Amino acid sequence: MLPPKGEGTAGDQAIQKALEAAWPADLSVSDERQLLAAGRALLRADATGTGRGKWPEVFPGSNRGLAPAFSTARFRIQAAIARRDGRPDRAVVHLVWAGTDRGGTYTDGRITDLYFTRTSQEGASVWVPQPRT
Repeated sequence: MLPPKGEGTAGDQAIQKALEAAWPADLSVSDERQLLAAGRALLRADATGTGRGKWPEVFPGSNRGLAPAFSTARFRIQAAIARRDGRPDRAVVHLVWAGTDRGGTYTDGRITDLYFTRTSQEGASVWVPQPRT
């Protein structure tokens, strides 16, 4: 059972458990860990503007001084899982998050899916974020 909207951090563990129950793990622990770290960083960069320079292929022209949509101080990821997306070389990171937008409106339970493809770079296997369509 999911917590009511506005529960705050007290409800985050229940959301995490609900995600894990809905989508059983199907990636190696190391792949899941790598994808979760990348997914969290990518979402934070997208929402708050912090760290966009790490993802120039995802945020081209991010140095144009556009104001971020969400406050860094009032942004948190409530829950996240990484799972296969149909093929072994594709994955999706499901994130549930909360934030305060530029207008001052706080909303929790926001949902974002970020897609990744596994490629080989310099002999190492890495997960690369895919552009939104």
